[in-house]
Amino acid sequence: MTSAQAEMVQQSRDGEILILTINNPPVNAFSPGVPEGLKAGLDVAAADDGVKAVVIIGGGRTFVAGADIKTFGRPREESPDLRGTIEKLDGFGKPTVAAIHGTALGGGLELAMGCNYRVAVKEAQVGLPEVKLGVLPGAGGTQRLPRVVGAQKALEMMLSGNPIKAGEAQKLGLVDEIVDGDLLAGAVAFARNHADARPLPRISEKGVEGGSPEVFAAAREGIKKSHRGQLSPSLIIDLTEMAANKPFQEGWDAESGKFLEAMNSPQSRGLRHIFFAEREAGKIPGITKETPTTEIKSAGIIGAGTMGGGIAMNFLNAGIPVTIVETQQEALDRGLGVIRKNYENTAKKGRMSMEDVEKRMSMLTPTLDMTDLKDADIIIEAVFENMDVKKEIFTKLDAIAKPGAILASNTSTLDVNEIASVTKRPESVIGLHFFSPANVMKLLEIVRADKTSDSVLATGMALAKKIKKVGVVVGVCDGFVGNRMVHRYGDEGRKLVEEGANPQDVDAAMNALGLPMGPFQMGDMAGLDIGYAIRQHQAKVAGQPKPDGWIDRIVETGRKGQKTAAGVYDYGEDRKPKPNAEMTQLIADYRTEKGITPREIGQDEATKRLTYSLVNEGAKILEEGIAQRAGDIDVIYIYGYGFPAYRGGPMQYADEQGLKNVVADLKQYGQTPAPLLQQLADEGGTFGGWDKAKGKS
Repeated sequence: MTSAQAEMVQQSRDGEILILTINNPPVNAFSPGVPEGLKAGLDVAAADDGVKAVVIIGGGRTFVAGADIKTFGRPREESPDLRGTIEKLDGFGKPTVAAIHGTALGGGLELAMGCNYRVAVKEAQVGLPEVKLGVLPGAGGTQRLPRVVGAQKALEMMLSGNPIKAGEAQKLGLVDEIVDGDLLAGAVAFARNHADARPLPRISEKGVEGGSPEVFAAAREGIKKSHRGQLSPSLIIDLTEMAANKPFQEGWDAESGKFLEAMNSPQSRGLRHIFFAEREAGKIPGITKETPTTEIKSAGIIGAGTMGGGIAMNFLNAGIPVTIVETQQEALDRGLGVIRKNYENTAKKGRMSMEDVEKRMSMLTPTLDMTDLKDADIIIEAVFENMDVKKEIFTKLDAIAKPGAILASNTSTLDVNEIASVTKRPESVIGLHFFSPANVMKLLEIVRADKTSDSVLATGMALAKKIKKVGVVVGVCDGFVGNRMVHRYGDEGRKLVEEGANPQDVDAAMNALGLPMGPFQMGDMAGLDIGYAIRQHQAKVAGQPKPDGWIDRIVETGRKGQKTAAGVYDYGEDRKPKPNAEMTQLIADYRTEKGITPREIGQDEATKRLTYSLVNEGAKILEEGIAQRAGDIDVIYIYGYGFPAYRGGPMQYADEQGLKNVVADLKQYGQTPAPLLQQLADEGGTFGGWDKAKGKS
């Protein structure tokens, strides 16, 4: 065994018990060196008659949090031999005990199930989350878990990817004993008590309970909604069914091939890409761990409408008191009523207690007086998109807020530099663009203005984590990243309809790609009047004529989307979109007036034009430095706009299609490729490669 392997798996003795401690911080991932160290330890135990049993435990804060994702896709000889290690454990002649604290996830739980026994502290969690990365348990998980917990529970755990706590695991037979006090001492005592147990219990020798055809049929039906269009869930069901009906070895062998099939799929590449992209998004040039931050102990919010109320809930959920300001008592009461109703609905679903509801509401202070914000650590303006109104508010805040307070705007499109310019403290001004509904959506665009200080930016990123948002730093431009791109996407959708497509066919093209809503479904949900107002504003600023597209004419009939039960579509009580004959005629009349002869447009063309319009604008955003990385754009689109995670986001999706193909299609459909996109296509490059090169420069 090499010195590196010795460091990764340390051997020690407690009498007749050999202890193997995995030491691969921070999470003891199953990286190269760990399997060699474990196998070497087992060889020592096998050769020494004085060793009666083996305890495997994780050093530091956890057992084994899973396989090393960075090794996925490497040649087999360069990948850590988890399967070989577990095979060795399964055939080992002396008792083996996995001692679990922290988490045993993925390969960690598979390793534990390869042992004869499992003990855990009560705070430990175990699970098989591979489906979240587009793969499946590849080291016996699909075959062993059903043999312990039954087919139904195994499917539930593997298809959700969510862990369970040690107490539940014990009830299911997945954990043999909960250890109170010192885990290692408890595990050694357990091993000593079972040192002479024969025959040794092996999960691989058990049968599967509850593996009826109906269980698997129901699971296959369920994933049509929960995992629509995804590969790995169906493979997990197939392998679990094999566990129920075939010998262990047959399922074990099949699992290896299915794992490789899933791992090598575009879906897994997309999910792994976003896994790493989300972590990279937290890295900001110039910001380090030493950058000072402000602890946010209190927040002020201006506006108790849909956005303001939702933003307030994020702070209340994190235990941060909120003072919320409105101009009229009626609006204030209405906003508080909505917040309470949201919490009470959550309580009715069993996700919080009524005591929790009252605790959160008690931290919320309503007021009509903006001066009540004078002691807040951060103040977020969440009023409608009007520059004059926002500048008036920030002028007042500048006089009211205490020194060092962060002044933030929830603007979704407006110039944060212009907003900051009316204050004497532009370094304290930042954009915090929450997405609607703000208490649900995970994305937070953190807009860095020209004079925003490093400390304020770092505090914004830390705050995002505290309120459980995925924060992504963006620069100042019209719409920032997400909305700037979606404006081009909407433009292309409207052009498709002008040229002859039906709105429902355009939406269906994006639904088929995996998005929950197409451009017109999304527009109706957000409110058609919002996009209408933005187009009117942009035309006015540019000195152009008033916009007069077919969708503008729909808005001018009074149809604003779901909030008026009528937009591009009609909406009944079920809130499902239904085409409207009058709007279909309005579109037809518009084409006639403009001299447009409608043509048939296929789904493939619609999908490409819409998706590549996002990609093309994203490339311009990268060139301008508005986004730091293509991966940041992907994170924004997955968490803010419902782009399917298994596609990896629009930029990763373009990489999968091949940028030369993307450029060719853009040109075919009359769009000019962005210079960066054209350059990467000419060089045979990718956005992922561009990110890596930029990160190294």
